[in-house]
Amino acid sequence: MAIARFPSIVIDCPDPGTLAQFYGAMLDWKVDVSSDWADARADYGQCISFQQVDGYTPPIWPTQEPPQQMHLDVIVDDLDAAEAAVLDLGATKHPHQPGTTFRVFLDPAGHPFCLCTS
Repeated sequence: MAIARFPSIVIDCPDPGTLAQFYGAMLDWKVDVSSDWADARADYGQCISFQQVDGYTPPIWPTQEPPQQMHLDVIVDDLDAAEAAVLDLGATKHPHQPGTTFRVFLDPAGHPFCLCTS
């Protein structure tokens, strides 16, 4: 018997609403924003939460100074189409691209995330 349905991820950031809107638009999830917390939630229950942290310092990838601590891999069908979509949402493509089946981007708060084909 499972003790939980879905794990939730909480990401530190300077502006929870902006980051929740970014991921909500990318994943087509509903967004709920309060003053220092925001959620992007799928219809089936999966959730990514964002909490405001004063003095937030984004990770510097790939150097790990400061470390990324975590990143999201987002599975897509078409890397080129997904890249165009996340760039339109406010992501930045990182100049260091170490693979061919994935691409590394930074979200609006500087967290690295990958678009992956598998």
